Amino acid sequence: MLDQPQDIHPLFHGAPTTTEFRKLRKRLVREVREAVDRYAMVQRGARWLVCLSGGKDSYTLLAILHELQWRGVLPVDLLACNLDQGQPGFPATVLPEFLQRMGVPHRIEYQDTYSIVMDKVPAGRTYCALCSRLRRGNLYRIAREEGCSAVVLGHHRDDILETFFMNLFHGGRLSTMPPKLVNEEGDLFVYRPLAHVAEADCERFARAMKYPIIPCDLCGSQDGLQRQQVKAILDGWEARSPGRRQIMFRALMNARPGHLLDTDLFDFAGLALSPEKIVENPPQLMGGN
Repeated sequence: MLDQPQDIHPLFHGAPTTTEFRKLRKRLVREVREAVDRYAMVQRGARWLVCLSGGKDSYTLLAILHELQWRGVLPVDLLACNLDQGQPGFPATVLPEFLQRMGVPHRIEYQDTYSIVMDKVPAGRTYCALCSRLRRGNLYRIAREEGCSAVVLGHHRDDILETFFMNLFHGGRLSTMPPKLVNEEGDLFVYRPLAHVAEADCERFARAMKYPIIPCDLCGSQDGLQRQQVKAILDGWEARSPGRRQIMFRALMNARPGHLLDTDLFDFAGLALSPEKIVENPPQLMGGN
């Protein structure tokens, strides 16, 4: 691990020197590198648009990607991007000042999607779907304008698990956020390098580094969201059986189509007995006619 002040990226200046933090940082680097390698995210010389919301997850993503780049194992160009969606009270100067101070190449974009969401979403309905769709469309546009081949998001392991259970409980399907996909237009990758990282580790890291966290008041102001309900269920399971989240996450990497019921994934009709195992004239049972 690079620990000398002259060796580390400014994003790590002032990092705690405790053994606990060193282990946390090492774990984050290992897990992000593992996801990048496992899901074949790197194309040497590519340019990535790293989406920065100002939350703990995106700060962690930005720092660890720069750590990997600094260490020479992520041969891509990184451009941080924040989309200011016009939410009332959003501290618009926080991220530009932070990124400038850290020496991170960046683009700040203002698009008032907040007004659109508030106008289009009926009272009592959640904002997330429309807000996410508008945000994603703008990020794709920015990526194209900046010559990026990938949009990089800060979704972590817990986000992926929660989405799986939301789709299971409310969508009637087995699916979740994939760590790598191609957008509908077919011209951009979408990457989630934090796919193996626990949310709690993102929180510990961002808090220890004293990054200026910006909460999402638009979504956070709504009670009873499906994701909040699923999160509460998972929290309960984890409290009763520590490590349960990681076990469930490993299950997503160990799917067995033949043990499910989807005929599009497995050829049940093509199942056949082995000829050499078939008994041509089975003996009759005692007392049979």
